[in-house]
This record gives sequence, C-alpha cells and structure tokens, in this order.
Amino acid sequence: MSSVGGWFHHVFIQQFSFWVALGFVAQLLFMMRFLLQWLASERAGRSVVPVSFWFFSVIGGFLLFIYSLSRHDPVFIAGQGLGLVIYARNLWLIFREKRSPMQNAG
Repeated sequence: MSSVGGWFHHVFIQQFSFWVALGFVAQLLFMMRFLLQWLASERAGRSVVPVSFWFFSVIGGFLLFIYSLSRHDPVFIAGQGLGLVIYARNLWLIFREKRSPMQNAG
C-alpha cells in the first residue's frame, strides 16, 4: 500500500508546477461543457447543445492545447488542435445562422 501512496505523492505533489495547475484548470473548464450540456438537456427533456458548450470547448481546449505544448505530447497536441478547429467552426456556424435572419429582415 505504501507504493500506491508513494505514486500519488510523486504524481500529485512532487510534480506539481504552474503547468500542472494550468492543466487542471483547463480540464475543469473543458469538463464544464458536459455539465452544461447535460443540464440543458434535462431542462428541455431532449438532447440539447447550448452555445455555452462550444465556448467552454474553445476555452478549455485552448488551455489544454497550451498545456500539451508545454508537455511536448504529440498525441494531445494533435487531438486538442483538431478539436479547436471543430469548436471554432461550430461557433462560426451558430454566429452565421443567428446573423442571417437579421440581415434578411433589414
């Protein structure tokens, strides 16, 4: 059992740094998108993806991308990098859709 305690101490105490703190904050922001999506769906009684889901995706994904660059993790860099493109594209489509009715009315 002491080896498990030693592992936890090494991973969560000895390695703690600014980058690890940033990684935890980024992961928390990224995770919030799932909580928001779940709550919005429960309220609506159907599956809903609120716009805030995409904002948390971009913010959390960007911070996780920065974290992965600092860790030199090619798998994480590629995954978060592609995700950022997808999240930004979804926000652009939402923005364009909301802007379009206003242009047609004017």
